[in-house]
Amino acid sequence: MKVQRAPWEDVVTELVATRGDALQRYAMLLCGSREQAADLVQDALVKTFGRLRNGFTLESAEAYVRRAILNGHLDGGRRLMRWRKVAPLEYTPDEQPSSDASTDLQQDLHRELRKLSPRERACLVLRYYDDLKVDDIAATLGISAGAVKRYLSDGLAKMAIALADDGTVADRLGPAGARPREEGRRAQRV
Repeated sequence: MKVQRAPWEDVVTELVATRGDALQRYAMLLCGSREQAADLVQDALVKTFGRLRNGFTLESAEAYVRRAILNGHLDGGRRLMRWRKVAPLEYTPDEQPSSDASTDLQQDLHRELRKLSPRERACLVLRYYDDLKVDDIAATLGISAGAVKRYLSDGLAKMAIALADDGTVADRLGPAGARPREEGRRAQRV
């Protein structure tokens, strides 16, 4: 005799089969680590479907799981900030150098994303990965639109400086510095 599965089990199975990789990438952008991303996705699935849930469509289930991933990341960020106040040192594993330039750029991007605060990172991921507008991000995170703009501005500024060729402000401004028209003004005066 075959046991009939509940409808929510079919939704979970289909969600993981069709959108599992996308959920994993979303979590990876938020936390920056494959292991943490896998844990975030797993925890989100358990929280979303831990209780019997019927009536989910694939789209609504994915929305719930994405929200649970985001909440899990933000909660983990809060715990980490509290822990950093107490812990004197944090172990970071050695990284093997890559020979591929595109891989280096991707690793630089992920490294710089990891340096941002959890809110800055969440705002950047929601803006540029989920393609949400500022008001939608504010509603998702439960903060004001002004706070979202500030987190986006601060996060982008930190990344712009860090990802410049040599990491200096002068490098971002170019060889002529902040005032490229200054030479033209001097030539007119002479």
